Formats: sequence, structure tokens, C-alpha cells
Amino acid sequence: MAKEVVVTQQGLKALEDELEHLKIVRRKEVAEKIKVARGYGDLSENAEYDAAKDEQGEIEARIADLEVMLKHVRVLDSEELDTNSVTVGTTVALEDLDEEDEEDKFITYSISGATEANPDNNIISDESPVGSGLLGKAVGDVAEILLPTGHTLRLKVREITRTQHHA
Repeated sequence: MAKEVVVTQQGLKALEDELEHLKIVRRKEVAEKIKVARGYGDLSENAEYDAAKDEQGEIEARIADLEVMLKHVRVLDSEELDTNSVTVGTTVALEDLDEEDEEDKFITYSISGATEANPDNNIISDESPVGSGLLGKAVGDVAEILLPTGHTLRLKVREITRTQHHA
């Protein structure tokens, strides 16, 4: 049984759009590359053909992954989200209790399912060390999170709100 994939409505649309793009656009592009590469003759020493076949394999694998994800998807209804504790679909304002620099002391993370995570934009997966360490915490709670580096992060939950997605 495949794992349930938790996404927002926007995340579902992104997965569906990617699948459609791969099936309609990328399949044709790579088929054309293979056709052109075949025209170069001997396939046993044809780097373009090998690269195109590898790319085709990657596209087909991603299509298969997306199809499995979409069969096991659960769309979050943001209106039903409880903001009494940190869950997927919430945004949490935190205070790093061990940080002395005021600019770095306060941070906000949005908790998402793994498919929508984007750490560069402070959107972290519920499966990440910090994300999973925050799950279930309420305002005022301190999460002690052991990072893969061996460092323990002490984060105090200051506020929990519903994540506002921008399409």
C-alpha cells in the first residue's frame, strides 16, 4: 500500500499540471530526440540516442510516480484546519531559544506534505526533522529537535495560523 500523499488544493493542481505536461509535451519532445538520434546511424556508439533513451526513462518513471501519488492523494481543506496545534497546512511562528542574534531568533515555517515542501521559501515537509518535531505542538510549547548534524534545536511556538497559499 502506497503512503497517503497530503496536499493542498494548489498542490494537487501542481501535481496534475506536471503530469499533463510530461504526458503531452515531454513525451513528444523525447520521442523526437530519439527519432533524430536514430538517424545518426550506429546505435551502439550513439551518445545522443543513449541520452534520449535515459531521459525517456526518467520521464516515464516520474509519470508513474505522479500517477501513484494522485491515486493516494488527500486534499487538505484549509477551512477545517485546527490551529490549536501544528499540523500540515498550518504556518507556525517560532522563537529559536538558543539564537542570540535578534534577526535570526524569530522564524516562520509553513508545514506541508513532502510534495509541496520548498525549504528555500520556509515551506517544510511534515516528514523533515523540524517539521515532524513541530507536529502536535501548541502555542507556548517548546520543541526540542535533534537535527541530522547532532545539534539540538529548541523552538518555542509563538503563533499558529492557517497557511495562506498564493496561486
